[in-house]
Amino acid sequence: MYSGELEVQAKRKAIAILQDEVNRILNAARDLSRLPALIVKKDKSEIKATMERIISIEDEVENLRRKITREVADVGGLLINRENLLHTAYTMDEIAGYINGIAFKLSNVKGATLKSSKFDKELTLLIELVVDEIYKINEIVRSLSNTKATDALELVSEVQKIEREVDTKYRLATIRAINEISNTKELLLIKDVIENTEEMADKCLEVSDSFVLLALSL
Repeated sequence: MYSGELEVQAKRKAIAILQDEVNRILNAARDLSRLPALIVKKDKSEIKATMERIISIEDEVENLRRKITREVADVGGLLINRENLLHTAYTMDEIAGYINGIAFKLSNVKGATLKSSKFDKELTLLIELVVDEIYKINEIVRSLSNTKATDALELVSEVQKIEREVDTKYRLATIRAINEISNTKELLLIKDVIENTEEMADKCLEVSDSFVLLALSL
């Protein structure tokens, strides 16, 4: 078999693993978006179950990232864009870490604080935008597996639009939190949740940009 064929096979295998990663991250992000409502309802059993799922998914994503690392190592110099593949996998690993970190901080906010300030709805909307970003990334990976690079490039522009919307809502939410939440501990937690969500949105954009390079190389 020619080295070129081996490279294509290795890329396809790596993309399949990346898609598995994105699917798991999407499930974790959806769980995260439901967390504010659960906290307001004080549904402790479901909060605990949600946290456990998110932690478990982060472990799964880390294992998949290691799998990609092994796959890339096995083919060695055959993969011209191996650095980009690894960067993509590691950045998605970071996104899973953000989800876990945000969930932990959010779970320590009092339901009364979220309810009285209506931050439960604001945080849910902010997180749902990032869920939309991850969904678009999932579609990008699917388009790559179907060798539709043009579709991938169009989807990346949609991710960029969502990320800009997250930036706008992040700034508004931060100002409102500072003005309306008087309890220092609660303010710090909510402010961290808002900032980390915005940072996670940036990471999603970074991943989508990495997929542009992959799309162009296929």
